[in-house]
Amino acid sequence: MKTKNKLLTLLILSASSVAVTAVINKFVKISALSKNLLADSKSLCYKWRFGNIHYTKTGSGKPLLLIHDLNVCSSGYEWNQMIHQLKDHYTVYTLDLLGCGRSEKPDLTYTNYLYVQMISDFIKSEIGHRTNVIASGSSSSLAVMACNNSPELFDQVMLINPDSILACSQIPNKHGKVYKFILDLPVLGTLLYHIAASKQSITEELTSNHCNPYSVKTSLIDTYYESAHLGESPKSLYASVKCNYTKCNISNALKKINNSIYLVGGSSMENMEETIKEYQNLNPAIEGSLIEDSKYFPQLENPSELFNIIQMFFV
Repeated sequence: MKTKNKLLTLLILSASSVAVTAVINKFVKISALSKNLLADSKSLCYKWRFGNIHYTKTGSGKPLLLIHDLNVCSSGYEWNQMIHQLKDHYTVYTLDLLGCGRSEKPDLTYTNYLYVQMISDFIKSEIGHRTNVIASGSSSSLAVMACNNSPELFDQVMLINPDSILACSQIPNKHGKVYKFILDLPVLGTLLYHIAASKQSITEELTSNHCNPYSVKTSLIDTYYESAHLGESPKSLYASVKCNYTKCNISNALKKINNSIYLVGGSSMENMEETIKEYQNLNPAIEGSLIEDSKYFPQLENPSELFNIIQMFFV
């Protein structure tokens, strides 16, 4: 009888813990979305086979596709300070990658090849011409692979603070696969994700990626926080990125590409000069430069200087 009572008590406590955790998860999500900062009456929708893709289109001239960093907090909002300068010279497209921002966030494993296909399909369907592309951060490898697979869709390509060749080449290991299994659990995995994507964590990440941490506005933090909690399963992308499912060795692609490629790095980014040289060793035709007074997000910190480089390169 005592054993049965102990088991019953344990079962009740376990069920209560799960219920309380589920309530906390629900509260965090509601709180994160309360300001509705990413609502956009001018947004467009590309109905892709794996989920609807949010995008914007503005301006006139040759098409220019802007691809944000591959991060659960990121979205096309990353380019807001650039669009007003670019739209007078280009037809500017920004998109929220699948699993990011306002696009759908299905519960699946996200891979580099999934995004390569998504970018190519988007250009074919929504742009319909060879396009110039600017990709930021970890999305740079996506642009490289997409350009290598379908060079007829791309004109010139600019990469902003791309990952090093070594970082791109990482693959899921046993520990990563176990961690992903835990993150995929409905209640515990969601709680772990909410801790990883808390406002404090996002604030620390954004400030550490700016030259001047005091320049990071509350509105930017709130927008990134909302982006990280929108949609059906935002944790799925986090699990895939964290466990290296979105990585891919781009060395062979860089060697083969004939399209013009330009690398831009923040002057305060550690080892960025070495990264640019790595890319140039694989493809000597690649050009590159650093932007002063900027770190990981020159499009946010020094948009005017980045615009000047864009005008110089995309001629």
